[in-house]
Amino acid sequence: MPRGHSLRFISQGTRGITLAAPTALPVAAVAVTSVSTTLMNTTDAGREKPKADRAADQRIGVADSGSELNSKQRLRPIAYLGFAILLALAFFKPLYALTVHAAGSDLHSHILLVPFISLYLIRLNSKQLPRAYGSSPGFAVIPFLAGLAALLGAFGGHGLVQPLSHNDYLALMAFTFICFLTAGGFLFLGRKWMKAAAFPFAFLLFMIPLPDIAVDRLERGSLLASAEAANLFFIIFQTPVLRDGVFFQLPGIVLEVAQSCSGIRSSWVLFVTSVLASHLFLGSPWRRMVLVAFVIPLAILRNGFRIFVIALLCIHMGPHMVDSFVHRRGGPIFFVLSLIPLFLLLYWLRRGDVKAMPRVPSPGHANS
Repeated sequence: MPRGHSLRFISQGTRGITLAAPTALPVAAVAVTSVSTTLMNTTDAGREKPKADRAADQRIGVADSGSELNSKQRLRPIAYLGFAILLALAFFKPLYALTVHAAGSDLHSHILLVPFISLYLIRLNSKQLPRAYGSSPGFAVIPFLAGLAALLGAFGGHGLVQPLSHNDYLALMAFTFICFLTAGGFLFLGRKWMKAAAFPFAFLLFMIPLPDIAVDRLERGSLLASAEAANLFFIIFQTPVLRDGVFFQLPGIVLEVAQSCSGIRSSWVLFVTSVLASHLFLGSPWRRMVLVAFVIPLAILRNGFRIFVIALLCIHMGPHMVDSFVHRRGGPIFFVLSLIPLFLLLYWLRRGDVKAMPRVPSPGHANS
């Protein structure tokens, strides 16, 4: 029976009992006591109800604030994506010039693939990236100032006595774009997210064309080292040769190792490949460094072997082989051959990396 009807029934009984004979007083007392107890319970329930309501309101308020926070968290990646699009539009002219420059250059043709590789790496590690975003303006200041300095250098370089070359101007603009993109990552996504995505952002540095002075120094160093490697092959295979610096006097022909034969183009691509492979397949820092450092002697030996092969072709088939396909367009062939020892070393390092990983016991083994 509902509580309202019970109270009304007792009230009616109380009035009737009050008008009754004294023998009904004990019954009336019991009735009055019941009514008092019921009213007190009702009053206490009325007092406790606002507390429950306040607790429920607090829970609702916390849920609302949490949902509002989650909505703001979800908006941060979208805001960063919008920032990246606006930044790309602002740098459209130099980025387009960089694309044209890379498409027409043997040394910088890999630049066209770098942004897509970085996006693939972020997609590949998306489950390891933090879902809680933040803002780290203090960390954003460093790449922003670096990019600003490069931007001032790019526009101020035109007023120098020796103005910047087109390649160096594009290098500074690409560096500025990457720095601003990184600063936006710290500002919109936070330090923890950027730490988890450090390698894809660092890999974007391969978008920057090598400065002219760096190319010149690398070509000269690679030229001399390749000449030494070629001379080593001549000695090992007992090929008659008289060497004078970068000139090799062979039976019937004199070969000069020119700067264009330094092999810097394929060596640079081999270096980029080793950096990417070490990140994808190796976990130990020292194993990664071993793989990347192995590229230096490998590139020198590969180019020296190429010079040695061309020299043998000229000796046994005629001097016209110096203008053959092996010399002019044989770089990719020797590049693929150099990948064989690189991947063999990667396989060996990978096996050691797997053995060094701690083994997680199976549930059945743990229970036993």
